Amino acid sequence: MTKKSPAELYEEREKRLRDAIELKIPDRVPVVLATNYLPVRFVEGLTVADSYYRPAVWRKATIKTIQELEPDIHSAQAGGPGHALAALSPLLFKWAGDGLGPNVMHQFHEGQPLKPEEYDAFLADPGDYTLRVYLPRVWKTMAPLAKLPPLQSLLGSNTLASRTTAFSDPEVIAAFEALFKAGKAQARFAKAAGNIDEDLAKLGFPAMGQGAAAAPFDVVSDYLRGMAGTMTDMYRYPDKLAQTCDFILENSIANAMTTLKAKRGNPKRIFSALHRGSDGFMALKQFETFYWATYKKLVYAVTNAGMIHIPFYEGNWEQRLEYLLELPKGKTVARFALTDMARAKAVLKGHTCIMGGVPHGLLQVGSPPEVEEYVKKLIQTCGKDGGFILSTSTGITHEARPENVKAMLTAVKKYGRY
Repeated sequence: MTKKSPAELYEEREKRLRDAIELKIPDRVPVVLATNYLPVRFVEGLTVADSYYRPAVWRKATIKTIQELEPDIHSAQAGGPGHALAALSPLLFKWAGDGLGPNVMHQFHEGQPLKPEEYDAFLADPGDYTLRVYLPRVWKTMAPLAKLPPLQSLLGSNTLASRTTAFSDPEVIAAFEALFKAGKAQARFAKAAGNIDEDLAKLGFPAMGQGAAAAPFDVVSDYLRGMAGTMTDMYRYPDKLAQTCDFILENSIANAMTTLKAKRGNPKRIFSALHRGSDGFMALKQFETFYWATYKKLVYAVTNAGMIHIPFYEGNWEQRLEYLLELPKGKTVARFALTDMARAKAVLKGHTCIMGGVPHGLLQVGSPPEVEEYVKKLIQTCGKDGGFILSTSTGITHEARPENVKAMLTAVKKYGRY
């Protein structure tokens, strides 16, 4: 048999994924590998902190891991520009190598940068609010930006010249110097990190997504009001919350549309991590009003543009599965974290491709035979008649046992043939 070229393997894997998404029966169940910090377990001496401070080393290690495991599709992003982060001193984020140990997962700290009485100010001039209010509350080195004059006060052909006093303040100068330092650090990081998706594409491995778009409610909850603030706002400031979600929807759609320019993807795929829409966060009535209304519009904007939408339904969505039938048939992938996969298959069969199923805990403490048996049963339950992509319930961390990850990939190729 003639060995297939990387280009042929790439197209074969794209077709396998495309067939599953379009509810056709592929030649085999596709398997997606979200590596996250997994390369730590496949390259000796590597740490999680390397994904922030040694981008070239991390890039090489990630490619090695993907080549060794040979998934159909990958999601290989992890880490970030550690020196740029350090220059700006985030108040709501910790990462390996700065505030955390070298092999500790990153951490988000809940905050409420937007105060409830500030909804109107944010909506009236989001740019000015972001610069002079939001950034000073989220980044320690950006605190002096609160001294700047309102941006709209600078309108006029010669106004700026008479409104520059604040820019000479030593603390303001230090803030802009921190931005300059962070910008240079980010540029160095980006150059060393390269385009790992393109590197892997040339080796025959497609990326799961070419772009991202956030659910509007999650943006408010994650970055502006925090979970506690957003939940109380559903009762105390419902109109302002809904108005803000509508405003953010426009930005999310605009971000998604930039993916149309991506080089790869057939068709192009948009990823969304859905953080606060699951069963435990709100009643169905609130879900329909504050979450589903704008999220559904985002999905249709993506699919009407000819792209595939791949949301990660974090938490348990068993009470909300029927809502997914309102989304366009064969144009989305429902990746689940804690939702019962058998129930998801029963509800969404013939309408939406489902993805997920392998608990991360199994890869941490199980054995290869246990992993193989679990994957076999999962394929028997969810793989029938197509419309199924196997992956882990969450991104794989460095806590997974390499032998178990290998067993998962091997089992798909052993039992996933139609």
